[in-house]
This record gives sequence, C-alpha cells and structure tokens, in this order.
Amino acid sequence: MTIGEEDKQYRSDAFAAIHETMEALHEARAIPQTTMRQFDEMCLEPAPILTGEDIRSLRERENVSQPVFAKYLNVSKNLVSDWERGVKKPGGPALRLLAIVEKHGLELLA
Repeated sequence: MTIGEEDKQYRSDAFAAIHETMEALHEARAIPQTTMRQFDEMCLEPAPILTGEDIRSLRERENVSQPVFAKYLNVSKNLVSDWERGVKKPGGPALRLLAIVEKHGLELLA
C-alpha cells in the first residue's frame, strides 16, 4: 500500500470536494503552490496529538525496541525515548509518520 489520497483526512466531505478540485487546478498549473498550501491547511485535518504513552503503546504494538523504531522513523533512539517519557513531543513530519504507523503499521515504512 502506498501513502496517498486514501490517507488524507478531511475536515468534512465538502472540504474533500473543494480540495480535490483545487488539486486538479494545481496540477493544471492554474493555481500556485502557495495557494495549494493554504487549501491544504484549510481542508485537511491536522495530525493527531500523541502522548508519550500513545507512542510507547504504538511501538510495543509493533513489537520493536526504541532503537529499531527510531531507525524506521529516521530519528535518534534518544528522541524516541524523550517522546515516550514526555520530555519532548513529536511535531511536523515525525508526527505524520507516527500517525501513518498507527493507522497502517510499521511495515509500511520498510
């Protein structure tokens, strides 16, 4: 399975329709990338917030150690440890990857 349209979470069906139309216009070069980013922000659900316990449970569900989990996510083992202890919180791309792992499993990143 690839990461694509089916993994996008829209705020509503109406936003999904609007976003699909805008993507088609963007692909036709009728709207610029900056406008498309604004529509992404408006239409797509933000990545879910995961607690340290959520991350630990996810890693344990996948039956991997912190170092192995870190390799899949391309982060340091210490960062995974910090997330699990609540010292730091994942953000940006790491949060999206964690959401994908939560939904599809770690094998998707292999």
